[in-house]
Amino acid sequence: MKKGVLLVNLGSPDSTDPKDVKKYLDEFLMDPRVIDVPRWARILLVRGIILNTRPKKSAEAYQKIWWEEGSPLIVISERLQAKIQQQVTIPVALAMRYGSMTLQKGLQELKDQGVTHTLVIPLYPQFAMATTETINVKVAELQKQFFPNMEISSLPAFYHREDYIDILSKSISEALEGKDIEHLLFSYHGVPERHIRKSDITNGHCKIDGQCCKTPSEAHQFCYRHQCLDTTRQVAQKLHLKEGTYSTSFQSRLGFDPWLQPYTDRTIERYGKQGMKKLAIVTPAFVSDCLETLEEIAMEGEEIFHEVGGKEFTTIPCLNDRDDFAKLLSQWIEEWQLKDVKTAIA
Repeated sequence: MKKGVLLVNLGSPDSTDPKDVKKYLDEFLMDPRVIDVPRWARILLVRGIILNTRPKKSAEAYQKIWWEEGSPLIVISERLQAKIQQQVTIPVALAMRYGSMTLQKGLQELKDQGVTHTLVIPLYPQFAMATTETINVKVAELQKQFFPNMEISSLPAFYHREDYIDILSKSISEALEGKDIEHLLFSYHGVPERHIRKSDITNGHCKIDGQCCKTPSEAHQFCYRHQCLDTTRQVAQKLHLKEGTYSTSFQSRLGFDPWLQPYTDRTIERYGKQGMKKLAIVTPAFVSDCLETLEEIAMEGEEIFHEVGGKEFTTIPCLNDRDDFAKLLSQWIEEWQLKDVKTAIA
């Protein structure tokens, strides 16, 4: 028995060329766990409307944040992988859910090194249909089709682990050191409200009201909204933040269906109009800085804030390839090696 690890992040276009962006968006948006409507409707929406207008605009956004080495998300993920590989004795591969760095390539890389037991680590602190679940489902499909003799486990959501909260809190504290901010906004990637209800294993607890996320329930192990709110709660507690000096919002909505609220862009605008001058924002749904953090938040968010009278807008980096984060993931891998605890892929 030989063990190995597959780190999995979201993915990225191969370049900022609109053709590459279109190809990437097609794969991403055609995923039934991202846009969960009947296939005919998804084709009509994605290939009939979105892909005829959005690729050029998205390509321009990628051009604003693209590094010389390539996509920030890819580069950061590769740096993280390298640091982890230095600290563990088993092979560590890297793959993306979308794009050319496919899950199949990542699993094949491990198989070629003789790996028979793989731990998949979705690089998302909170569980969501469009992130962790789609990775696990795709891996299960690949396992059945191409890797039937490979035993595969998946690391569960880690938003509630104290060691993770410690590092996230430390990163925020370091970024804000010496800054006199008025408010800290925790902005998480948004999802449609129906995703929350679809993930409710109790078929009734998640009402998306003021109480369901606070009332203990087994539904919380798959409730993205609860896990986001709880991440904020735990960090606020760790940093001793006072009530009213922090809040939670959700970014990146698409279409006209109800998404998780409050919306980040409107929240930033509201705070500026209310006279707030110094706002800091952190994005704990991501572990790697990417288009959504570097362009949508750090650029568009700051522009919104300044337009309505805000003065200082501080964007806190994701954990990226911090040494302490790489060490933490390495420790989790070592725990898995020792305990041989398996979590079945959904």
